[in-house]
Amino acid sequence: MLDEEKKKLLESMIPKAVLKAMTEEAKHSIIKREFSQDIIPIYDYPFKIGREARVQFVNGEVVLQERHKLSGQEPNNDVYLLDNGEYLQISREHCSIVKNEDGSYILYDRGSACGSMVNDIKVGGEDHSASAPLKDGDIISLGIENSPYKFKFIILDVDYL
Repeated sequence: MLDEEKKKLLESMIPKAVLKAMTEEAKHSIIKREFSQDIIPIYDYPFKIGREARVQFVNGEVVLQERHKLSGQEPNNDVYLLDNGEYLQISREHCSIVKNEDGSYILYDRGSACGSMVNDIKVGGEDHSASAPLKDGDIISLGIENSPYKFKFIILDVDYL
């Protein structure tokens, strides 16, 4: 049987949920790969998602420009994704995932230009609701409706299972 210290340590190491990349573009947008190439672990809520780089045209070609983070300041996001598209899909402060006290989950838009989709529900962007409920297995598309940045929301929280 686990003592309390080991139990707390184990709980801190196991993600409460993950975002699993469902497309090659989504997989290649993940900068830090802790588990595998296609998984983003979620350890705490709210979990904030945003863009790390922006594209710029140089001599007629698309070039990624890394954003410079200010040292000594808290990051704006828990995960930074690379948006490699010619037209940006992911905003610098795109969306967040929140777990409510009742155990339900919600995706909130953080003022993104293109919004997101939860399955077939538009979230954010122009003239759309700023939040949508999230369930285990839902597909989140970051950006416009046909965005290639698709992730499956998978709940691992012991309380949920």
